Amino acid sequence: MSNVKQLVVNEALAKEFGLSEEEYVKVLEIMGRKPSLTELGIFSVMWSEHCSYKSSRAWLRELPTKAPWVIHGPGENAGVVDIGEGLAAIFKMESHNHPSFIEPYQGAATGVGGILRDVFTMGARPVANLNALRFGDPLNPVTKHIVDGVVRGIGGYGNCVGVPTVGGEVNFHKRYNGNPLVNAMTVGVARKDRIFLSAAAGVGNPVIYVGSKTGRDGIHGATMASAEFGEDAASKRPTVQVGDPFVEKLLIEACLELMATDAIIAIQDMGAAGLTSSAVEMAGKGGVGIELNLDHVPQREEGMTAYEMMLSESQERMLMVLRPDRTELAKTIFDKWELDFAVIGTLTNDGCIVVRHKQQTEACIPLKPLADEAPLYKRPTALLPKPKPLGKLEVRESIEASLIQLLACPDLASRSWIWDQYDSNIGGQTVFRPGKADSALIRVDGTKRGLALTTDCTPRYCAADAYQGGAQAVAEAWRNITATGAKPLAITDNLNFGNPEKPEVMGQMVAAIEGMRDACIALDFPVVSGNVSLYNETKDSTGENISVLPSPVIGGLGVIDNIAEAIGNAMLEDCDIVLIGKTEGELGQSLWLREIGKLEAGSPPKVNLQNERKNGDFVRELISNGDIKACHDVSDGGILVSLAEMAMIGDVGCTLETPESGMRPEAYWFGEDQARYIVLSSNGEDILKRAQEKGISARFLGYTGGKNLVLPSGAAITLARMKMASESFFQKLMKDK
Repeated sequence: MSNVKQLVVNEALAKEFGLSEEEYVKVLEIMGRKPSLTELGIFSVMWSEHCSYKSSRAWLRELPTKAPWVIHGPGENAGVVDIGEGLAAIFKMESHNHPSFIEPYQGAATGVGGILRDVFTMGARPVANLNALRFGDPLNPVTKHIVDGVVRGIGGYGNCVGVPTVGGEVNFHKRYNGNPLVNAMTVGVARKDRIFLSAAAGVGNPVIYVGSKTGRDGIHGATMASAEFGEDAASKRPTVQVGDPFVEKLLIEACLELMATDAIIAIQDMGAAGLTSSAVEMAGKGGVGIELNLDHVPQREEGMTAYEMMLSESQERMLMVLRPDRTELAKTIFDKWELDFAVIGTLTNDGCIVVRHKQQTEACIPLKPLADEAPLYKRPTALLPKPKPLGKLEVRESIEASLIQLLACPDLASRSWIWDQYDSNIGGQTVFRPGKADSALIRVDGTKRGLALTTDCTPRYCAADAYQGGAQAVAEAWRNITATGAKPLAITDNLNFGNPEKPEVMGQMVAAIEGMRDACIALDFPVVSGNVSLYNETKDSTGENISVLPSPVIGGLGVIDNIAEAIGNAMLEDCDIVLIGKTEGELGQSLWLREIGKLEAGSPPKVNLQNERKNGDFVRELISNGDIKACHDVSDGGILVSLAEMAMIGDVGCTLETPESGMRPEAYWFGEDQARYIVLSSNGEDILKRAQEKGISARFLGYTGGKNLVLPSGAAITLARMKMASESFFQKLMKDK
């Protein structure tokens, strides 16, 4: 039974719910009286960081969101872009970080379920899932447990619901020990003339609840996600939702069947803040009022109060506004799919949300000030000092030994242990399995077109220089899409940072957004959706707050007109190897420096957006003309790691020539200079000539063949040895799992 009736509404309770003293005073001004418990709950979740973006809204407005191919940008459940032939891609990324630390399996699983609903709510059939995961130090005993639960949760939900998980990224660092990051992305396809929006309309129209029954799971999940963790994090387990992918599958099919009719006026997922956010946002966007009768809400637990029902984040639920003459038709469809269907309210003309339960009015809040007077902070910012230049480095590892060590390190090791738990081929439209190309590639059913999809971020760059790190995350997503031959169209973002009330954290976020903005503008790569996850900090056993590395994750989407022209990143026999882009040997914040030099130091590599655009457009032209057979961008680990990855994927070796004179071998082979691609061609000389004509730096690296990676020194590293090193990390970490 509930105990919420014991709570007394006052400033102390408001603070417990996440409202500051000033925010509670504003609530009193809006209401003209002390709010009821349910009203306080509604204000607390709608004004939470998670729902209101009160620390980031002012800065997010700087991001470019428009382009001729953008149909709907930020503000809807997901972003929508035109992909040709009367079709649209609908996509978004969201975080489920805090729940995944408390309960890794359900936290990750419900993260997948929630982002799926954001996409099919708009009329799209989901065609692909991706993720971006950040875990703590592999030596931390908790890390293994979290990795296992998160990966099983993602795979379990996605596999059961029938949507392929086709790509993603994984990093490890001690700064994520108490706060892993679990960012989930879904992409769907719809007719561009059948996009469903969330703005309610039509006074008197019925408000419909569909899906699963409401329970007490997830209450105050939005406010929990808007605060730091303390040592009592495990006690927050009841705030983690429980998902059911089989019900989600039924919900997808029922909604899409109803969307084929003319019944729906507006539709919204019950995500963070559940029934509260969906009702408030639908009515608010439509400029109408909404009245709810909670007596009709399907419930799976006895004695639920209005407060609990309004704040529950039970999964697999949707809210709709239907045409009155289509209500019975809709009920028939949901009955067929054995899902709950209930008329729980109506639209009104009074501009308020009114909540009734057991013949009592539990809440009556004017919607306009609830939205318009929501907190908006331009918090103080402070710039962290720039890293000092790298001094003289004493190197005691050979190039071949360094390569093997890098291939076995947590950030570069084979992810097959993870990928093999995901069904990446379900649906039959996956062109490249994970790892076979720089971005995932999904065939658009019924066409020759393909969607290229990726998630990218390099947090260690962001920690050293947030502006460069933000720009680099966008640029790398653009490169990964380009490397398949697809044209990059747009991004979704997931900005993961610590406590924004700390000026240095706020400074990092602002700088990262500025870097993202400049890269998006230079690359014609607008932002169409996204999520901000703040307060990713945890008190350790000494009481010190540990913040995650700043992690502005980018989810990119591109389109290729003919999927047959797309290329992967596997090494092929009898090809010339050409490097596109200039190498200056930047080792600052590189994986070589961290893993071999045991330092996290120096400035990250500079992002030259003009070169990114010029080099990428050139590579895409080569692919379109059929002039190159494979392509891999150069990123973590530099040239030699990229070549080793291509060799292991294709099971084909290569022989390399002498590096540029005057450059340290470590800097040449492992430097992480940006705007570079390795391409394979049957005519390397022609590629070099055409690059020179366009003023693009390019260099012949060697040729493919055999079963060894042969260095200019003559040292030969077998493919078998590289694969053994690459596969060793997860074998050791997840032993006995």
